[in-house]
Amino acid sequence: SPQVQPFLPQWLAQPKRVQKRIRDNLCPIGDVPGIHPRLLKKLQMNGIDSFFPVQAEVIPAILQSASNGYLLGQGGYRPKDICVSAPTGSGKTLSFVIPIVQVLLDRVVCHIRALVVLPTKELALQVSKVFNVYTDGTGLKVVLITGQKSFAKEQEMLVQKKVTGYCSLADIVVATPGRLTDHINQTPGFSLTQLRFLIVDEADRMIDDMHQNCLNQIVKAAFQGENDSGSNKLFQRTKPGPVTAASSCSPQIPLQKLLFSATLTQDPEKLQRLDLFQPRLFTSVYFENKDGTETEQDTTHKYTLPERLSQCYVPCDLNSKPLLLLYFMLTMKFTRVLCFTNSREASHRLFLLVQAFGGITVAEFSSRLPPNERKRTMKQFEQGKLQLLISTDATARGIDVKGVNYVINYDAPQFIRTYIHRVGRTARAGEAGAAFSLVLRIQERRFLRMLRAAGIQDIKKHSVKGNSLKPLVQQYEGALCKLEKTVK
Repeated sequence: SPQVQPFLPQWLAQPKRVQKRIRDNLCPIGDVPGIHPRLLKKLQMNGIDSFFPVQAEVIPAILQSASNGYLLGQGGYRPKDICVSAPTGSGKTLSFVIPIVQVLLDRVVCHIRALVVLPTKELALQVSKVFNVYTDGTGLKVVLITGQKSFAKEQEMLVQKKVTGYCSLADIVVATPGRLTDHINQTPGFSLTQLRFLIVDEADRMIDDMHQNCLNQIVKAAFQGENDSGSNKLFQRTKPGPVTAASSCSPQIPLQKLLFSATLTQDPEKLQRLDLFQPRLFTSVYFENKDGTETEQDTTHKYTLPERLSQCYVPCDLNSKPLLLLYFMLTMKFTRVLCFTNSREASHRLFLLVQAFGGITVAEFSSRLPPNERKRTMKQFEQGKLQLLISTDATARGIDVKGVNYVINYDAPQFIRTYIHRVGRTARAGEAGAAFSLVLRIQERRFLRMLRAAGIQDIKKHSVKGNSLKPLVQQYEGALCKLEKTVK
């Protein structure tokens, strides 16, 4: 029977295409219209003289939607929501940081006007650092709430109690869902009624049921006060509805949603739940023919991978997996390898094994470790002091690790999104990189089928002969014995 094509809303069916060849399509920062001279100067001080394609498209779009100041939409209309789907490492963070800082530059009273929600502490820290760079010297306050500090301490950073009531100490809040929800529910004076931008980064993960509730709570808090009787009725927003004489006489701060992801779902029903307003989609996810011309987006090609990434899979059996990793590290002399397993336990065991074998500088990167230790490990890896970093998906998602040469999937990923995110840790920002997946023979068919279904055709089979592993066997068995003793 013919397949039923899902009906895609116009904005999904005809997105704004963003060039995915980063290096060939850099745009000098002076050519992007409307950026404040102060920010241009900051960008240059940080060594940025050109934007990636995503940034060159999205920055003006956000600026334009706030061109009448942030209190009003363009022409008094409500600004359109924006969705951005672009591969890992294509510069999504700056594409919201720059316009948001610029729009808020001339604010007078401090209120939370921008809220960025991210799935992990590491990501939130990374994004808040970028905000700090660009708000430095502007008087805008950025507050990070991820539960790294005590709840009371976070409350002190967010609000101050005065005789006249509470006042906000934050213009921009960067948060993880759990902690944010706690503040919405338990922190007196924490108010989102003046929120102008809601940025959901790694949006596909945030739409999943676990966090959907968090997003609902944010929106509810943003439109709170419809039923509060209170003095400040003038600035209370009502849920958007038809424009009437009454509704247009009190100024309403519009709430605009900006969604970013490497794997933004194309599922209209899921996106429907986000209740987007006339959304615009910017995407570099489309299919190119060999001769460089594009074909219409074929629904199978949902994801783009970094342009200079080479992908291989290595068929193997369970016993040879550790040997293969040692072979790549010691015989093939791989350096700066990020290695993924499917669980914390597997990561830890593999780490102990490699350590017992010796000859490789290795560390584990997992939620077993306290954040400051993870930070230190990451730094050592980036400085080239560690050859191998063994990690779980939870820890590594979205993290911008500098200079990963190889990604090794020690355990084959079970979902295509996991695969995309893992291999996207290398070949970032137009650099070259390679990904090797160790695939058990029983998984091979399913693994290849999963990739093919996502339109990934160019993965090569890389067989390693048993003879190449032989020289490692004796020392490996010694390491196993050593390990047994330690475990006991």
